[in-house]
Amino acid sequence: MTITPEQFNKIATKKDLENFYNKKEMDQKFDAVLGAMDMVVKKLDNIEHAFVSNLAAHDRFEKRLTRIEEHLNLNPMFN
Repeated sequence: MTITPEQFNKIATKKDLENFYNKKEMDQKFDAVLGAMDMVVKKLDNIEHAFVSNLAAHDRFEKRLTRIEEHLNLNPMFN
């Protein structure tokens, strides 16, 4: 496949990209992205930890309620 001279002139060359971003600027942008990802991962970790804790608390309450119902000779409301 050949390209026309007009298409060839539209291709970005290395010289065109030299002033686009330098390595230091790219490193700063990459660090900002990684920092944002770290915050999201930390929040997700906190949510997962809270979910597990909540599930364990529900299990404890369920066992306690079952023991109380048995002690008072109550029939469970829901089966």
